[in-house]
Amino acid sequence: MKTDRLWVNAMKMFCPLFLICAFVFAVSAVAPPKDKITEIKLNIYPEDGKIGTNETAVLHAEFFGIRKKGFFESLLGNGDSGPTKLQSNEWRIEILSANGGVLSKPFLYREAGEKEKSGWQSLIMQGISIASSKDAVLFTAPDKPGKYKVRLTEGSLTKETVIEVSAKTESIRKGEWVVPPEDEYLPIVRIYAPFIAQETWFVPKADFITGFNYDGNWKGDDNWENLETGSRAAFVYYAVMETSTHWFLHYNFFHPRDYSDVCVVGTCHENDNEGLILSIRKDGSEFGKLEMMETLAHNNVYSFTNERRILRGVHDIDGKIDIYEDTHPIVFIEAGGHGVLGGSHKTSLFDPEKMEFKQNTGVTYIAGDTAGYPRSGNDRNVRYALRPIESDLWSRGSGDSDEANETFENFFVYQPFGGRPATSKSYIAGAFRGRTASDSMAKPFWGWYDRKTKNKRILNTGQWALDPAYAISVCYKWPSELPVSTEYVYNPFLQIITP
Repeated sequence: MKTDRLWVNAMKMFCPLFLICAFVFAVSAVAPPKDKITEIKLNIYPEDGKIGTNETAVLHAEFFGIRKKGFFESLLGNGDSGPTKLQSNEWRIEILSANGGVLSKPFLYREAGEKEKSGWQSLIMQGISIASSKDAVLFTAPDKPGKYKVRLTEGSLTKETVIEVSAKTESIRKGEWVVPPEDEYLPIVRIYAPFIAQETWFVPKADFITGFNYDGNWKGDDNWENLETGSRAAFVYYAVMETSTHWFLHYNFFHPRDYSDVCVVGTCHENDNEGLILSIRKDGSEFGKLEMMETLAHNNVYSFTNERRILRGVHDIDGKIDIYEDTHPIVFIEAGGHGVLGGSHKTSLFDPEKMEFKQNTGVTYIAGDTAGYPRSGNDRNVRYALRPIESDLWSRGSGDSDEANETFENFFVYQPFGGRPATSKSYIAGAFRGRTASDSMAKPFWGWYDRKTKNKRILNTGQWALDPAYAISVCYKWPSELPVSTEYVYNPFLQIITP
């Protein structure tokens, strides 16, 4: 009987709470009322709608109508609001004219001159914007002058406008001659230099690969501001390391900005440097055999191979290596954040079979002796020139003291796991100097790390790229017929002790 009374008392206590919870759940489960959009606008910037061939215009959609109030607002006696600006996820913009240019992926429009911010302050200030819909696209004009019609559609509402494209008067240099450095490894670096599919977004020039001193100086904290005036010449940085079994080829892709339409908690920053490492097995031929490609995207390593005998270990095998013209691996670089992935990775927006972007705008790059210039954010087979990391960046980012300079800061002492060799210099830079949006977030390759191996204390900061032979030996399972030597014949970044 006592147990029954306890049960009854418990029911009396919890049933009202249960009913309240059930009521709230039922209300929240009801689909929110749909706003009624009665008017749409399609704005063009520049406002006169006139641009040159291969130039860009912003197409900004705006929506107006009656905003429906939710259940609790109605319960409080607040009815539907009068005409107001609304948001929509169901709009589309299309180009009606044949061969009339291309459109980027959507983004959240910002007023011209609005300063980029990041961090917790930005998270609070932009909280509403983060949840809002994208409302703009970037239009890139075609080569041919003319008038091109575009249409905005939202439900049954449509709005059309015309963009007038005239012959561009500004001259674009076709290329910049680069004197090749005297480097015995340069032939193999060129043989395997990647084919790059670079997605572009609403600031295309921030997505173009270039050199750190693209603005004519080696200062790291003016690269964001100098974007519009700096050169768009295409460069890729490289480095080589060698053991008795492999050559390891580094390719680094520098961008003046890591950007987004909503920058929160350090997601945007001045300077950006991500890349890949190729493991080339020495098989007796002049240039060996491409065995593995590892790419870096936001502190995560992605691994690709066509060799079935190499099995996953700490790192997964994320796919195959797609090849362009016999030897050049195809990579996709995302817009904005510039993470690097294999060409046919599931998140890649490039199709290696059709050799075209699946959607959005982009530039493809191929290696050459000259640094070419993209004509627009949607160009093809632009030539890039190769620049050595050792003389260009390592010489500025390593030394006998931890004193910062105009290019690098956050110097530290490299501390590898596994009893591996130290660096050839006492201190190495942890970041490129940068101040806009976030402080010094971009890292040179010797500051890279991936979360998984660092958390497991397998590879410390910098070790994946500074010591690639050791990294592949501990991160994958190798059959006995594919040995991996971890003793370097050549590695200018580590202390090499010769007998």
